[in-house]
Amino acid sequence: MISIQQISKNLSSQFRLNYYYQNMILWRERNIKQDQFIIILSLLVGIFTALAAIILKNIIHLIKSFLVDNININGVNYLFLAFPAAGILLASLYVRLFVKDDISHGITKILYAISQRKARIKPHNMWSSIIASALTIGFGGSVGAEAPIVLTGSAIGSNLGRFFKMDQKVLMLMVGCGAAGAIGGIFNAPIAGVVFTLEVLMVDLTMSSIIPLLISSVTATAMSYFFMGSEAMFNFKTFEPFALSRIPYLLLLGIVCGFVSLYFTRGVNSMETFFGKMKSPYTKLAIGGVILSGLIFFLPSLYGEGYDTISVLLNDDPNKIMAGSLFYGYKNYEWVLFIYLGLTVVFKIVATSSTNGAGGTGGIFAPSLFVGCLTGYLVALLLHFMGINIPERNFAFAGMAGVMSAVMHAPLTGIFLIAELTGGYSLFMTLMITSTVAYLTIIIFEPHSLYAMRLAKKGELLTHHKDKVVLTLLKMDNLIETDLKQVHPDMNLGDLVKVISSSKRNIFPVVSRKGLYLGEVQLDEVRNIMFRQELYSRFTVRRLMISPPAIITVEESMDKVMNTFDKCKAWNLPVVDQEGKYLGYVSKSQIFNSYRQVLVHFSDD
Repeated sequence: MISIQQISKNLSSQFRLNYYYQNMILWRERNIKQDQFIIILSLLVGIFTALAAIILKNIIHLIKSFLVDNININGVNYLFLAFPAAGILLASLYVRLFVKDDISHGITKILYAISQRKARIKPHNMWSSIIASALTIGFGGSVGAEAPIVLTGSAIGSNLGRFFKMDQKVLMLMVGCGAAGAIGGIFNAPIAGVVFTLEVLMVDLTMSSIIPLLISSVTATAMSYFFMGSEAMFNFKTFEPFALSRIPYLLLLGIVCGFVSLYFTRGVNSMETFFGKMKSPYTKLAIGGVILSGLIFFLPSLYGEGYDTISVLLNDDPNKIMAGSLFYGYKNYEWVLFIYLGLTVVFKIVATSSTNGAGGTGGIFAPSLFVGCLTGYLVALLLHFMGINIPERNFAFAGMAGVMSAVMHAPLTGIFLIAELTGGYSLFMTLMITSTVAYLTIIIFEPHSLYAMRLAKKGELLTHHKDKVVLTLLKMDNLIETDLKQVHPDMNLGDLVKVISSSKRNIFPVVSRKGLYLGEVQLDEVRNIMFRQELYSRFTVRRLMISPPAIITVEESMDKVMNTFDKCKAWNLPVVDQEGKYLGYVSKSQIFNSYRQVLVHFSDD
């Protein structure tokens, strides 16, 4: 048993720690200005995020090397049937037994944290995604490590900011710093890290935000250089120079990438819906594991992130990409390669969704780059069959930029990331044309990225449209007014006059004994009879009440609420829950006041 002395000692230790912590916070507030401290925080976020990225990359590499290095690539490998399912099982058990929380859809979780949770991300996200994604990808799960590490970096930024008692505005910036550091650290791409954060996650671009983002991204990249080397992921010394004669083919490639991205987006959504209907995690694991293992068995290129496949395709004999498959070893392999790559593009979406649907953890960042590379190579190969000389390597990287730009709705990120991944800044014109056309193609059919569409359907998505951003940040719970005097339908006019005499408002909600909202009585409607005492017993509230112009439910987005106000031309509307129970009123003037406060707060440099 624990003695009273031990309990007293533990309490005393906790008290001392809390005392020192509070003194540290006070010392920081007195001696370091907030702008200066944000710079320090952004530096720390960059360091910790880079370390997380380095750890994740090394764990994935160790697991994959242990499993795959001794496999004979010249024959069909039946071990591919077992590895992916085993990895998903381990990752799923880890999440359910130890994490006990959903850690999938990392980028969507960040967007949700920014828009709905005041940039607060749970502490376990600083490490939980690293272990789960390493098990998933190392064993061959067909997903990427980027979304998990971006969630990890953003969680580091959020929790570091909360530890030092930063306000919501600074927390949002720290979340962005974590994301920028994650992209910079895992790709050695500092510019892409900043652009990704501004284009995909951040609300607005100001001088007070750009410097911390740059510091985090550059710091993380420098750390990655120190531990992992400074060479680009796909380091090529020469590229075919840009030629005006290829512009029509680049436009064609951009359109193809746009439609491939549309297939990617809708395919992943459909597969998520398919797995979402399954209630048992064991059913998901069984079906997803069988699908994934079978696909990797026939198309070994689907194993893992796919970056090794890209390097083999563009550096070595392209025939080697089919090693370990039933397609390997044909003498006239060009058409066989075309069919193999085409099937890989088609089924990569299925493999990625099956990995996550079965219980694995990973993102769509790497799969979109993989599909884009193969799409660009396929287009170049097809043009080659038609007698048109096209540099496959240039088109492969243009395809990577095009598909990623369209899937993420982030053309600048696609352009800068591929330029930094390859060291091929001479590719800028090629990348810009393809990414722009691909993006313009997909937005005709899908107005939101795969990351954002889940939140957009609920009206919870922050965008670069400042008016919608502010409305998204406003919460109905903080705007409901409850100081209106309630009346019951069976009350007579005399009772109503007594209520009116003690009220400061001119609207009186009519509520049943069970709390259901029935209507309202407006002071203007009863003003002409309220002083005629002979009518006090003749009129009841049920007879005097009217229906409001509209009724608001508490779950509605503020954007929809404002549209309702505009349509009905009202200044006050009742708010009810899903069962119709009265909660209060919301006024347009209160919304305007809150809107102004939020706008000033988040626009202040």
